[in-house]
Amino acid sequence: MYRVSRQVVAFLFLGLSVALASDAAVLRDLYSAEVAVADKSQEALAVGSQEALSEVLVKVSGSNAALENPELQSALGRARSLVQQYAYVREDSESGKLWARFEFDQSVISKLVAQAGVPFWTANRPSVLVWVVVDGTQGKMFLNRESSPEMMQKVEEEFNRRGVPVQFPLYDLNDSAAISIDELWRLNAHVVTAASQRYNVQHVLAGRLATLSNGSWVGDWSYLSKNSRVDRSIRVGDAEEFLRAGVSLAALEMSAKYAVAPSATVTEGIKLLVSGVSSYSDYSRIVAWLEGLELIEFANVEQIRGDTIRLNLVAQADAGQLSASIEMNQRLVPVHSTDPPVQLSYQWQK
Repeated sequence: MYRVSRQVVAFLFLGLSVALASDAAVLRDLYSAEVAVADKSQEALAVGSQEALSEVLVKVSGSNAALENPELQSALGRARSLVQQYAYVREDSESGKLWARFEFDQSVISKLVAQAGVPFWTANRPSVLVWVVVDGTQGKMFLNRESSPEMMQKVEEEFNRRGVPVQFPLYDLNDSAAISIDELWRLNAHVVTAASQRYNVQHVLAGRLATLSNGSWVGDWSYLSKNSRVDRSIRVGDAEEFLRAGVSLAALEMSAKYAVAPSATVTEGIKLLVSGVSSYSDYSRIVAWLEGLELIEFANVEQIRGDTIRLNLVAQADAGQLSASIEMNQRLVPVHSTDPPVQLSYQWQK
């Protein structure tokens, strides 16, 4: 048994890969947003920065409810001063619409959310697989890029606005064998879940949509995750509103699981044990991945014994809050620990 300093470990791991097998994706634009602006005036810039900050706050919290927080409402009033950098983009079309991309500093936004006491959802997020069947004038059909490219683009835009990585089925022969249009129309949870297994996801959103004779739309959404199911019936004026409702359902359910209320002060001494670690490459990947989670400031290696390492986490959350984010990594499998100081224990899967 011997102890290793974080500095020594970092030196040994220099240059090694830090990628981990996971169904999660790290959002690269969590702290940025692109919004339409009237012109390049300071007035339009102020309005645009406020709209962009609103989008960022919704993404980092996972919910529109964050915008009702008094402290965050105050921050929106000074949004222009919080912008780290911005750039204009002219749309290549007849309208020539002008857009501005605003970027905000991660540490500033994280501190702002912590001080407001609003739940915070880290950039490491699992993806959701979306199945949709539409009953239209030509009968029932799967919603895909071939049948409805504009609606598919709308779904992607809405998920991007909420900061949720999205996947779509391939609708190839394998999918055809796994699920039929009628089975999806019935929103059979068992069949939908089985058909989704090939995509290696833990979150599935399935919807059915039909147009009525009066021009309105009616449909249902089912959000599936492990052993849970949440259903919503929707009656709306257009298909886009139906799609937004489905995206909102998935974003709210996922943020409820993964978002935590960060502390404005750091918590030291969270002990994490990982067994099955047999190489420096493993050490590097584990430490780098943990420190890549916004709520964790440091993951210090305290002890190495055989194939087991013990780390001390310095974080803006407690052990219970961190576990959901850590367990998104499928190679870190939770196990029971008999070591009293250890609060989190995992087995590293090769």
